[in-house]
Amino acid sequence: MRTNLKVVDNSGAKRVMCIQALKGKKGARLGDTIIASVKEAQPRGKVKKGEVVYCVVVRAAMPRGRCDGSEIKFDDNAVVLVNKQGEPIGTRVFGPVPHELRKKKLVKILTLAEHIA
Repeated sequence: MRTNLKVVDNSGAKRVMCIQALKGKKGARLGDTIIASVKEAQPRGKVKKGEVVYCVVVRAAMPRGRCDGSEIKFDDNAVVLVNKQGEPIGTRVFGPVPHELRKKKLVKILTLAEHIA
């Protein structure tokens, strides 16, 4: 809640603030969907400042354990904007994206990503 997150797609938003994490737990982890408010946007983007949007968390600074015993963690907290059906608004995703998104049925985001970690 109230966390500032970096937007890593070309939807037009640069920074969003988390309003609510869906699924009813106290926070959001990798692959979770959140509701956020756009705080900073590019002038001619698809979304405008002040809009309420759905996002999927693709990078989190909090470590997450993997099946093989290793841990994955990123330097920043980042999201990709999606519509209510879970399809990405942008057409490109910048930076690394974890392959755990495949288990959450977010394959469209993985196909748009530059690098899968």
